[in-house]
Amino acid sequence: MLIINKEFKVIIIIIFKNAVVSDPSIKCRLFWLWLSFPFWPFVSNICSPPLFSFLLKFVDFDGVSSITVRPQAFNPLSSSGIFTSRPLSSSPSLREAPSRWGKGRGSTMATATLANVTATCLKPMKATSNGSWQGDNPLDYAVPLAIVQICLVIVVTRLLAFLLRPLRQPRVIAEIIGGILLGPSALGRSQRFLDAVFPKQSLTVLDTLANIGLIFFLFLVGLELDLRSIRRTGKRALIIAAAGISLPFVMGIGTSVALRHTVAEGVPGGPFLVFMGVALSITAFPVLARILAELKLLTTDIGRMAMSAAAVNDIAAWILLALAIAISGSGSLLVSLWVLLAGVGFVAFVAICVRPVLDWMARRSPSGEPVKETFICATLATVLAAGFVTDTIGIHALFGAFIIGIFVPKDGPFAGVLIEKIEDIISGLFLPLYFVSSGLKTNVATISGGQSWALLVLVIATACIGKIGGTILASILAKVPMREAVTLGFLMNTKGLVELIVLNIGKDRKVLNDETFAIMVLMALFTTFITTPIVMAIYKPARRTPSYKHRTILRDTESELRVLACFHGSRNIPTLINLIESARGIRRRGLTVYAMHLMELSERSSAINMAHKARRNGLPFWNRKQSADHDSADQLVVAFQTFQQLSNVSLRPMTAISDLQTIHTDILSSAEQKRAALILLPFHKMQQFDGSLDSIGHGYHLVNQRVLRSAPCSVAVLVDRGLGGAAQVVASEVCYTVAVLFFGGRDDREALALGARMAEHPGIQLVVVRFIPQAIGAMLDGNRDSVSIRMDANEIAADEAYIAEFRKKVMANNSTIKLEQTAVGLKSDVVAAIKAVGRCNLFLVGQSAPTVALTDKNDCPELGPVGNYLASSEFSATSSSVLVIKQYDPAANPVVPADDGAEIYDDPDTPRTPFVK
Repeated sequence: MLIINKEFKVIIIIIFKNAVVSDPSIKCRLFWLWLSFPFWPFVSNICSPPLFSFLLKFVDFDGVSSITVRPQAFNPLSSSGIFTSRPLSSSPSLREAPSRWGKGRGSTMATATLANVTATCLKPMKATSNGSWQGDNPLDYAVPLAIVQICLVIVVTRLLAFLLRPLRQPRVIAEIIGGILLGPSALGRSQRFLDAVFPKQSLTVLDTLANIGLIFFLFLVGLELDLRSIRRTGKRALIIAAAGISLPFVMGIGTSVALRHTVAEGVPGGPFLVFMGVALSITAFPVLARILAELKLLTTDIGRMAMSAAAVNDIAAWILLALAIAISGSGSLLVSLWVLLAGVGFVAFVAICVRPVLDWMARRSPSGEPVKETFICATLATVLAAGFVTDTIGIHALFGAFIIGIFVPKDGPFAGVLIEKIEDIISGLFLPLYFVSSGLKTNVATISGGQSWALLVLVIATACIGKIGGTILASILAKVPMREAVTLGFLMNTKGLVELIVLNIGKDRKVLNDETFAIMVLMALFTTFITTPIVMAIYKPARRTPSYKHRTILRDTESELRVLACFHGSRNIPTLINLIESARGIRRRGLTVYAMHLMELSERSSAINMAHKARRNGLPFWNRKQSADHDSADQLVVAFQTFQQLSNVSLRPMTAISDLQTIHTDILSSAEQKRAALILLPFHKMQQFDGSLDSIGHGYHLVNQRVLRSAPCSVAVLVDRGLGGAAQVVASEVCYTVAVLFFGGRDDREALALGARMAEHPGIQLVVVRFIPQAIGAMLDGNRDSVSIRMDANEIAADEAYIAEFRKKVMANNSTIKLEQTAVGLKSDVVAAIKAVGRCNLFLVGQSAPTVALTDKNDCPELGPVGNYLASSEFSATSSSVLVIKQYDPAANPVVPADDGAEIYDDPDTPRTPFVK
C-alpha cells in the first residue's frame, strides 16, 4: 500500500505479481510516482479520462498487474490536521470522480475503469425527490430521509426518557440506549431496516448534522463553565478532582494492556493507552448537575463540592483528550508536539484577540434591550470558524467551539440570549442524532464469548474502583465524613456525552476497534445508570428542623410573621410586592418574607446553568455587580431591593430549581427550615388581556395541590388579577379595599386574622361580610340551590369567640373596618351578597368554607367552594384578586420530629451576602 496523494485523498493499492518487489527499476518508478503527488489534484480535475489513463501508462509499471483506487474507511467528522500525512478520504472529489469519468452514472455503485485503474464508490444521494407521484421513493433522497431519521430518533429517545423517569435517570441514559437500540445491536440487526432508514449513503449527512449540533452543544457547555468560579474552587475540591483523575487514568492504562493482548490486538500502543485512561477518568459535568438536582443535593455542601470537582475534572479531561488526539494522528512525536503547540497558540489567540471582541459585544448589550442580531450571528460564526481552525490543527472541531464558549462573558444578558437562541434546537433535535450515530457504531453482538464478557466486567470494575476509590481516598484525606465521601465517589463516576465523544474519536482514528468500542459504551451506560439509585440508598440527609410554635397567622402573641412567597416569573412580582406591602402591618417585629423563585428543571442548558449557580439560601439572579449598575440589573433584583429599602419588610431571596413533580418538596422543606407561618403560592392561571384566566400548565396546578396536602404551616393561593396594577405601589399611595368573606370554620378565622393584620395599614379599608344561615326550614324540601351550612358545635363556638375578640381588639381601634352580617339560604343569596360588596381590590376567603359549591363546574377544588367561584369565568369581569387561605391543621399534618442521628439544618435566617457568580 502506498499513499501517493493526501490532497487527492485516495490510496493506490498496488498488487504485484510477486510477493516481494526486488527489481530496482520498479522501486525507482514507484519513488518517481510518489514524488509527483503534488500535481495529482491538478491532473485529476482537468484531464479527460483518456489523458488520465495515458499519464498512468506513462509510469510504465513492470510487474504490476493492476492499480485499484478505492475509498479508505474514513471519519466524516473531521480531518487529521495539516500536520499529519493521513489521507483525507472524505473528500467530495473521490465521491464525485466516478460520475465525472462517465461510467456507472445512475447506479447505486458507481464503477469506472480507465486502462488499468478501477474506482468503486457509493453514489451520493440527491437532496430532494420529485415526489412519490413521480415514482420517487423519498427515502432514497437525503433531505426526506434525514427528516425521517430525526423524527424517529426523537420519538424513540423521548419515549425511553418517559419510561425511565420513575427511576429518576437523566435523559442521556435514554439517548444512549435509544442509539444502541436503533443500531446493529437491536433493530439494526435487520438489514432491511438499516437499508431503508440508515443506508450507508446517508450516514455522512447524519454524521454531519450530528456533529454540527455537537459543536454548538460544546459551545453551550463552555458557556456553563465560569473560569472565575473554578479559580475559587476550594482546596478539598481540587484534591478530590486530582485524585478522581489520576487514579482511574493510571488504572485505565493498566486495563489497556490486557485489552491489547486480547480483543484490541494491532491497535497503536501509545494512543490506545491515553484514550483508555481519558475514557475512565472523565466525569460528565452536565449529567452530574442533572442528577444532583433530581436528588435535591445540588445546593447542599456535598453537591457544591461535587460540582466544583467536576468542573475541574471537565477542564482536565479536555486537555487530556487534546493530548490523545494529537498523538493518535501520527506516529511522529514531532508532529504531535506541533499539534499541541498549535493548540496552545490557538487558545492564546482567542484569549488575546477574540475575547476583547466578545467583551465589547457583551458591553453593547445592556439589560432590558434586545441583543443585536449582528452580535448573535457574529458569535455563532466565530464558533464555526474556531471549529475549523482546531480541526485544521488536528485536535477536532469541538475544541474550538468549547474554547469560544469559555471566553464568552458570563455577566449581563449576552450569554443568556445566546443560550436561548440555540439550546432548544440543538439539544432537542441535533444532539440526539449524535447518540444514534454512536449507536450505529455500537454492536453489542461483538462482545461474545467468556473472554469478552470478562473484559467488560474488568473495564467496569476498573472504572468504578479507580474513580470511586480515588475520590473516597482523597475525600478522607480532606476530612470529609465517610458517608459523604462514598457518595462523592459514586457521583464523580458519572459518565455522559463527553465519554461518547472520546470513544467516537478513538474509533474514527482506528484506536478503538468495534469490540473495544462496544465494551466502553456499555461501561459508560452502566456507571451512569447506577449513580442515582446508589446515591439515593446511601445518602439520605434529613432536612427536618426542630419543631417551632407559630405555624399559622392566627396566634396569641404579636410575634414576627414569616412568609414563604413563591412566584413563577416577573409577571407575579408587582402583585406579590403589593400584597406583602399590604400585609406588613405595624407590629414591632414586622414581617419577614422569603421570596422563592420556582424554576422548572429541564434538560435545557439554561436550567442546568441556573442550577449550577444556585445556593441553598440565594437566588441565581441576585448578583452584587449587577445590583450596583441599574443599566444591567435584572428587573427582579431592582424590584425586590427597592421594596426592601422603602419598607420595614425583611425580604430574603431563594430559589427552587427542580422537576415539577418534585418541586413541592423544595417548597415544603424550605418552609420548615425558615419556620414559615404562611406559604404563598401563585395560582396556576394567569390573567389575559380580556380578563379571563388561562392555565400556564397542569403541572403547576398539581404543585399547588401537593403543597396544600402536606404543608407544615398555613397556605394561601393567590389568584392574581393585578392587585395595585402592573407596577409596584409606593406605601404612601396604597389605597385598597379588602373584603373578608366569613362563613365560619378554621380557614375563615385564618383569613380574618390576615385581614386584621392588613387593616393596620393606613391605606387599607377592611370589609368583613359574615354569612349567617337562615332557618333550617327554609332550606328543606330538596331545594338544590339551598346553602347548607353544617358545622361542629366547637367550631361554631370558636367562631363566635374570635368574632368577639375581633370586635374588641381590632374594630375598637380602627373605625374604618366594616362588619356586615348577611342572612343567606340559597346560592343566589351568597352570589348576590358577594357582588354587593362593590369595588374591591382583594378578597380573603377560607378554603373549606362550610357551604355548597357556588358553581356547577368545580375544576379547582383546592380553592374551595367560594374561592372556586371567585376564580371562575362567572366572576372574571371584575378586577379583584383572590387570596384563598388554608389554616395549618396539626391533626392532618402532624410535625415529624427529626431522627436522632439525622443531619439537621437549623437555618431560619438567610445570610445577607448575596450570591455572586
